[in-house]
Amino acid sequence: MPAKALRDALNVFWDKGYQATSLDDLTAAMHLSRSSFYACFGSKHAVMMAAVELYADELFTRLEALAASSMPAIESVHAVLAAIAEVDAGRRGCFFVNCVTELAPHDPALATFGQDHVARTSALVIGLLERAGLTPELAQTRAAALLALVIGTITLRKAGLPVPALQTILGQAQLLLADTTSAT
Repeated sequence: MPAKALRDALNVFWDKGYQATSLDDLTAAMHLSRSSFYACFGSKHAVMMAAVELYADELFTRLEALAASSMPAIESVHAVLAAIAEVDAGRRGCFFVNCVTELAPHDPALATFGQDHVARTSALVIGLLERAGLTPELAQTRAAALLALVIGTITLRKAGLPVPALQTILGQAQLLLADTTSAT
């Protein structure tokens, strides 16, 4: 799939959502004729799935790099959460979260991909928490709570909460990470 055309489609879906994006919107943004669009991507759904996968894979690559850095594990967790939340990224929201909330209840393929992406992100955070000294069980429950906090922060960002309020909310992660040594 042509990378630039896929990125152009991703931006259209991100701006308008899947349902509100027409084939004309996509072909215009991607600089493709309808026949080229269908020959290259097959369908609107296929291009949306490819765009979501591209976005999620690129984000996960950034998260893996943060996790593999030389920072202490808890600092890496904070860096991963901040990278996911992107509190200063504006009201567009997170493309992955936008797609999942719009479509996953009625789109089994996207729901499965969404669950897989959340699972791999959770496993990354769990690994960092275990490296910081939490038991596997506690790392699992704290990772779930931390990811729920981040997704909520993303949703509130999209709703227009100011950056300082979002930072305060995301700062609540400190409470879940404050005393990892006595939590084991």
